[in-house]
Amino acid sequence: MNHTRKTVKKRKKKKRLRRLFLLVFLLLLGGVGAFGYNIYSETKQASSKIYQALDPSGEPPKDIEMRKDPFTVLLVGVENQYHDEEGRSDVVMLLTVNPKTNKVYLLSIPRDTRVYIPSEGRKDKITHSYSHGGIQSTIEAVNELIDVPIDYYVTTDFEGFEKVVDSLGGITVDVPFTFKAQLTGSLKWHTFHKGKQELNGNEALAYVRMRKSDPRGDFGRNERQKQVIRAIIDKSTSITSLPKLDDVIADLGDHVRTNIPPSDLLSFIYVYQKMKDADVENLHLKGYDETINGVYYYIPDEQSVSSINETLRQALETSNASLTRSDSPSTQSQN
Repeated sequence: MNHTRKTVKKRKKKKRLRRLFLLVFLLLLGGVGAFGYNIYSETKQASSKIYQALDPSGEPPKDIEMRKDPFTVLLVGVENQYHDEEGRSDVVMLLTVNPKTNKVYLLSIPRDTRVYIPSEGRKDKITHSYSHGGIQSTIEAVNELIDVPIDYYVTTDFEGFEKVVDSLGGITVDVPFTFKAQLTGSLKWHTFHKGKQELNGNEALAYVRMRKSDPRGDFGRNERQKQVIRAIIDKSTSITSLPKLDDVIADLGDHVRTNIPPSDLLSFIYVYQKMKDADVENLHLKGYDETINGVYYYIPDEQSVSSINETLRQALETSNASLTRSDSPSTQSQN
């Protein structure tokens, strides 16, 4: 009898524990659900502010399912994007994503790369493309070099970059060597010591922009840019950063422009979260230095360009629509 009472008590205790666990789980689930809805609302609100079609009359719908189909995104960091009509495309990176193969290709184009700019009608540094027609001009200039369709673009100014990093509570990078760089705004000099280092937004911006003290010049700078982008993605998708995401998304509205439709923006975020540990292949644009009429340029190697084009076209071939879903790139042009 005594044994039976103990057994009943144990069962009741287990039952209460199960109920308590279930209650806590439901409360957590409700909290996450409410948070998820808040993120969704913030994303939807921000996306209406940042959406900007390439064609003022509105772009035709692209036949792309971002969760399934390969796509390309041109990432452009613009200096003085919203304060000066003649802003420069200081950072130009082409991202090619294939959700089916779980592969990502990242190509950084050095800012001094000499390329034909259709809106200028001549060859010039790619960094000047933005000041001759905005993002459309930069896309056309990239297409003169890289012969694959550019489905989407994302631009941000430097202030937006700083705010995103600060909203995440900073990022951690592995500094390859000790160097000094000047901070924007205060113009103070900051020392970046070799090894792991925590950076705030202002410091992260100086870290990715420095190139004169880098023995590898633009290539070293491009590697640091990729490093910081990876750090931002890792931080933004970590569980500890979830409460900060609504602040990040709210900040995007004032500093980011993209032609990713509001209806696809959540799919874009989903793909990034899903592929944050994907195999990322960094493509290197080989070339050589040359001074023309007293101006320094980086001249792309034709064989390197051809190899990159082939790699990216193969990455997009898993979808037959990839190479026909947007206007064909400009023909490789004049000398």
